[in-house]
Amino acid sequence: MLNLSIALEDSARECPDRTALVFGDLRLPYSLVDTVANQVANLLVSRGIGKGDKVAIACPNLPYFPFVYYGILKTGAVVVPLNVLLQSREIAYHLEDSQAKALFCFEGTPELPLGERGRAGFEEAPSTEHFFVLPATAFATESEYGQTLWAALDGVSGEFETAQTSPDDTAVILYTSGTTGRPKGAELTHQNMLLNAMVADEMFPRTVGGDAYLAALPLFHSFGQTVIMNAGFRRRATLVLTPRFEPGPALELMRAENITLFAGVPTMYWAMLAKIHADGDEVPASLRVAVAGGASCPVEVLKDFERTFGIGILEGYGLSETSPVASFNQLGRPTKPGTIGTPIWGVQMRLIDGDWKTVEGEGPGEIAIRGHNVMKGYYNRPEATAEVMRDGWFRTGDIATRDADGYYAIIDRAKDMIIRGGFNVYPREVEEVLVTHPQVSLAAVLGVAHDSHGEEVKAYVIRTPGATLTEEELIGWCKENMAAYKYPRIVEFRDALPMTATGKILKRELR
Repeated sequence: MLNLSIALEDSARECPDRTALVFGDLRLPYSLVDTVANQVANLLVSRGIGKGDKVAIACPNLPYFPFVYYGILKTGAVVVPLNVLLQSREIAYHLEDSQAKALFCFEGTPELPLGERGRAGFEEAPSTEHFFVLPATAFATESEYGQTLWAALDGVSGEFETAQTSPDDTAVILYTSGTTGRPKGAELTHQNMLLNAMVADEMFPRTVGGDAYLAALPLFHSFGQTVIMNAGFRRRATLVLTPRFEPGPALELMRAENITLFAGVPTMYWAMLAKIHADGDEVPASLRVAVAGGASCPVEVLKDFERTFGIGILEGYGLSETSPVASFNQLGRPTKPGTIGTPIWGVQMRLIDGDWKTVEGEGPGEIAIRGHNVMKGYYNRPEATAEVMRDGWFRTGDIATRDADGYYAIIDRAKDMIIRGGFNVYPREVEEVLVTHPQVSLAAVLGVAHDSHGEEVKAYVIRTPGATLTEEELIGWCKENMAAYKYPRIVEFRDALPMTATGKILKRELR
């Protein structure tokens, strides 16, 4: 038996009174977090949900997330985390594609109307039978969107015997678009997720008296889930939750809660440095480890951070399909700015060509990964799985070089993928939505450089004959039909797009 929920259960057994979660004025001990997770597990079982069933959760960084996440795992069911920025039709797609039987959805706020979107998505997904609201008001038992978690848990036992699951049973399905088509669900096993969290935990030094992690990365994302939540709970650290990253409040929390580890995307570091330099904010003295991933961190930001904070940023690399950590600039070895470090324990990396043949020397070549972190495959997509997996190796689509010391450096990303503020945006998905607009004939999407987000999404659009569509109108329509991190902020109308003889758009010419 192996179940990812032991990351929480073992800590709750060994140190029940230690603070597991901090959110605002709430300080929740490990024993309470585990008890509520047990209640969630009993609730699901009472609704006929158990081993192998899929259960979705759409929630920002609130105590609800670990309550529900580990509760689902305890039953042997599969967690399907959803990005909180998804629109209703995108939520419906994820629910139907994963065949989720239930959705736990945050009620939302005026700025994030997630409850409204989640309810609409749930009603469009026939396979999803149960909808539970995670209320914005603490412990509320009523909501306009349906039964709240607290109402459903009333009278439910806090004791639960975790279901027996095998190491190769699916624990989590993380959605990624890959580089083509609609989002695909990467099936990650209990072994994938637990070993990746354990290795991530072992890479960082422990602080006498205990560690505190700032959970600014979204927990629905693989980076935050593994490096912060699962590894943090395994370490018996205190997780300080913040639903939305803002540099000033983040720095304040670091100082107030004696944060020892921070993990973020490069734009978070850029924003914190800008705040300190502009306003003279005090540098948190407790911070011992800084981790970056999700996109390449500019070397100037790395240098500025080390000068300002007195510690270096450790850069790593991974994908949803690899649980996610695959390589890292690890402590105890020289750090090489601008690289993604070396493969983590138990993981192999190599460079390959288009025919899967090994590229020797420095490369360049496409990164292929093999190890305990590689997914089972894409859920219900054997053909897509076969395209990227062979003999246990997963081909990433990322082009890199490798130096004599075995450090890898990314030189190009997976085909045309855009990384906006740490989130992956896949042009084809955006293009397919754009062409559903009645006045859009053809569209090509790519990333353009942006000072704070790294890249911005730009659309080149051919309008239908006689159309009067403006840039402002199209951007407004996109905002209503795509997640906030996906929709293009820049639109350029053209009479034609450069193409090959076979009709393929030449994006390199647009660049």
